[in-house]
Amino acid sequence: MALLLDVIKSLRPRQWVKNLTLFAALIFSGNLFKTGLFIETTLGVLIFSLLASSVYIINDIVDAPSDRLHPFKKERPIAAGRIPVSLAITLSILGVFFSILLGWRLSNYFGLMLLAYFALQITYTFFLKHIIIFDVIVIATGFMARVYAGAILINAHLSIWFLLGIISAALFLAVGKRRAEINILEANVAAKHRATLSQYTPELLDTYLAMTATAAFLSWALFTFFEPQGTSFELALVLAKLPLTLSGTSKWLMATIPVVIYGIMRYLFIIYQGSRAEAPERVLLTDTPLLTTVGLWGLMVITILYGISP
Repeated sequence: MALLLDVIKSLRPRQWVKNLTLFAALIFSGNLFKTGLFIETTLGVLIFSLLASSVYIINDIVDAPSDRLHPFKKERPIAAGRIPVSLAITLSILGVFFSILLGWRLSNYFGLMLLAYFALQITYTFFLKHIIIFDVIVIATGFMARVYAGAILINAHLSIWFLLGIISAALFLAVGKRRAEINILEANVAAKHRATLSQYTPELLDTYLAMTATAAFLSWALFTFFEPQGTSFELALVLAKLPLTLSGTSKWLMATIPVVIYGIMRYLFIIYQGSRAEAPERVLLTDTPLLTTVGLWGLMVITILYGISP
C-alpha cells in the first residue's frame, strides 16, 4: 500500500490542474455546453495528464541527485529511494506509450501534439533546463501546448491576443517559480540544485516578473476589447442596449480586468512573502484569496460568454 501511494505521489496529481487549460478553446469558442465536444476535451485532459505524469517520473529519475539537496523535493519517492528506479522507468514507458496511443485514436493531430510535447519535455529534462532563459521559456511553451491541444481537438480558432495572454501568464508563473526557488535556497545549494539558479539574480528575475506581469495584463485587456465574444442567449435580448463600444460589439469581458489585476498582484505578494510560489499549482489550490479570485474570474467569464454577450 505504501508503494502504491508513493507511485500516485510520483504521478503528481496536483499538477493535473494545469491540464484544465485544454478547456480554454472550448470555453472561448462558445462550445462549452456542446456535449460531444465537452466529452472529447475531457478525454483529452485525461490523456494529457497521463503523458504529463509519465514525464514527471522521468524528470524525477534524472533529477534525483539534485532533488536530495532541496528541502521539499528530497521527500519525493524516487529521490528518497522509496520507488526503485527500474519500476519508475517501466511506469514512465507504459504511460508514454498508452497516452500517445490513446491520443492518436482520439485525433491524429492531437497525437502529434502529444508527441511534440513529449519531445519538448525530454529535451528540457536532459538539456534545456540547464540553459538560462530557455528553462522558463520551455515551461511556458508547455502551457501553450496544452491550449493548442484543446483547440486541435475541437478545431477551434484561437485569438492572437488570447495566445499572447497565455504565453505571458505562463512566463510570469515560470519566472515566479524561479524567484521563489532563490528565496528558499541558499546561493550555494541553489546552484547545486539547479544550475541556472546560479546565473539568475533576484534583480534580473524581478525585472522579468514585472515585464511578464504587465504583458499578461495588457494581452488580456486587449483581448477583452478587440475580440467578439459569446453566443446568443435570451438574457442577451434584455441587455442588448447596455454598454457597447463604437464597433457595436459587447465588451462585458472587460469587467474581468480588475479581477485579473488582483490575481497578478496576489501572486506577486505570495512570491515575495513565502516559498509556496515555487509550485504554482500548490498556490492555486491552497491560497484562499487566489483560489477565490480564479473562481470568480471563471464564473464571470462563463456568465458573460454564455449569458450576456449578444
